[in-house]
Amino acid sequence: MRSTEDEALAWAAVDALTGQLALTPKPGLPDPRDLGAPADRRDHRSLRWTAKALAPGLAAMAAAARRTGDATPGLRAELGAIGRCTEHSVRLAGGGHRGALWVLGLLVAATALAPVADAGEATATARRIAAHTDRAAPRRPSRGSAVSVRYGAAGARGEAGAGFPHVRRALAALAAARAAGATEAQARLDALLTVMSTLQDTELLHGAGPLGLRQVQAGARRVLAAGGTATQAGAAALAALDADLHARAWSPRGSAGLLAGALYLDALPISDTARARTA
Repeated sequence: MRSTEDEALAWAAVDALTGQLALTPKPGLPDPRDLGAPADRRDHRSLRWTAKALAPGLAAMAAAARRTGDATPGLRAELGAIGRCTEHSVRLAGGGHRGALWVLGLLVAATALAPVADAGEATATARRIAAHTDRAAPRRPSRGSAVSVRYGAAGARGEAGAGFPHVRRALAALAAARAAGATEAQARLDALLTVMSTLQDTELLHGAGPLGLRQVQAGARRVLAAGGTATQAGAAALAALDADLHARAWSPRGSAGLLAGALYLDALPISDTARARTA
């Protein structure tokens, strides 16, 4: 049986995902501007709607972690089974969010296992869960795993296996931008661009190839080098990158999912015990 705490973690994750979706302007990614474009309207509205379909599965993942009590192979197998059922439910609702489900599912399970942990400990716990093999996973490789093998990119599994380094970088970028006086939207955009600047995004590799990936990474670095989105030069560089990615139909979806993971951890209250360890 799921507890109130499990439901709260699940909805915190859904709120983080919808917060990522509401952010604008996101280069190459669906955002509220799509509501004014008839050709794209279903895309953004559907993604906001189907984000809610993740909640039951995420709550079940939290409950499984709380019941198991440790990052065991059995927990990894149960999370995989819940994840596949959740993917099916999301497809019925309209589709999307597969990458975000992988990130948020592991982080929700990790925070259910260790509710007093800080972000660094949560990602380390997620790494221990992801280190186990899900033997019931389909044998057929996914598009992301096929791209990872072809280009030698870490991919979603590699990111989890390393303890979500880009989630941690996004959290650091959020804190730095806020400390510098950026608005919350600007801080979140800077966090997204920080991820985009170095992530080997398999979605981009699939659609744009290695040269396209490097072009997107360089564009994100230009925004950050100009002072970030809070500066006039940075905002202009962001607008140029956004126009270029939309014109080429290149979408850094992997970066979006990792930003959602960072926003989830950022929103969780840090206990007095964890705060004392990081003071």
